[in-house]
Amino acid sequence: MKGQKASAVFITSPTYHGICSNLSEISELCHSHGIPLIVDEAHGAHFGFHAQLPNSALQQGADLAIQSTHKVLCSLTQSSMLHMSGNLVDRERICKCLQMLQSTSPSYLLLASLDAARAQLGENPRTIFNEAIEMAIGARDQIGRIPGISILDFRSFSAFPVIDPLRVTIGTWKLGLSGFEADDMLFREYQIMSELVGTHSITFAINLGTRKEHVQKLVLGMKHLSNALLPMGIEEDRVQVCHCAPFDDVNISLNPREAFFASKRRMAISNCLGQISGELICPYPPGIPVLIPGEVITRRSLDYLLQVQREGAVISGASDPLLSTLIVCNV
Repeated sequence: MKGQKASAVFITSPTYHGICSNLSEISELCHSHGIPLIVDEAHGAHFGFHAQLPNSALQQGADLAIQSTHKVLCSLTQSSMLHMSGNLVDRERICKCLQMLQSTSPSYLLLASLDAARAQLGENPRTIFNEAIEMAIGARDQIGRIPGISILDFRSFSAFPVIDPLRVTIGTWKLGLSGFEADDMLFREYQIMSELVGTHSITFAINLGTRKEHVQKLVLGMKHLSNALLPMGIEEDRVQVCHCAPFDDVNISLNPREAFFASKRRMAISNCLGQISGELICPYPPGIPVLIPGEVITRRSLDYLLQVQREGAVISGASDPLLSTLIVCNV
């Protein structure tokens, strides 16, 4: 990249937990160099529709914003929108790219649901989220007072622009519980399903379909965990500090085509260090592949996969769900 101009800057904002980047400053910096800003705004389709919600990516100067409308608004699953602004991005080129990717037989159910979601917002754009935000703030306040429970909020960071008030992330490590264990207990005993589970926390999404009884059920569930576990004095360090995901430690030995057609064998995971992965291994959360076909298997990737599996993460792509073996390429 040295001596070359960047074609674009790509940013994810908000994160799954609702933490937002300072897109206004980033877009200003990008545009001062004539570089477009592309924002993965999958979890921010509702931004800009209430005074207490963050501004949308386009409102902050982004040139392209991709929203998974179905994640927060009321359209059907898989329905999304691509928004454009400004003249730094060639609209005709975008259309040509979409023609290469899109089906000639689109689902009119999905398209109609997108239009319905748009119409719903258009009826009362400034007040539609009043109740949801009120419930989220109330839930955050009540849960934050429960002994042994932590809440992700502005005080959790020294400085960042804003956090989505509709995402409530609850830390359970002070109870000696991993996020996966807390999530399992809440589901079994209170039929509460979280939005996202992590090693130390669980995240809930308050939205237009949430009702006060749902929030109260969550508060009661968290009080139950606290009352049941805090007196037991379980050590916090029972919940292990998770290894950093090895996304910056990638060594590709075979390209995807070579890896796909290579002969393969199954090998005990303890013997896989230095081998070339023959399958895609993707723990969820966060839903980002740790190993892809053709990638050299490192100690960091093995340690990370085994730890998050012990904690309860779902491992997708692995032919052996127990991760006792991996498929490797014969090269």
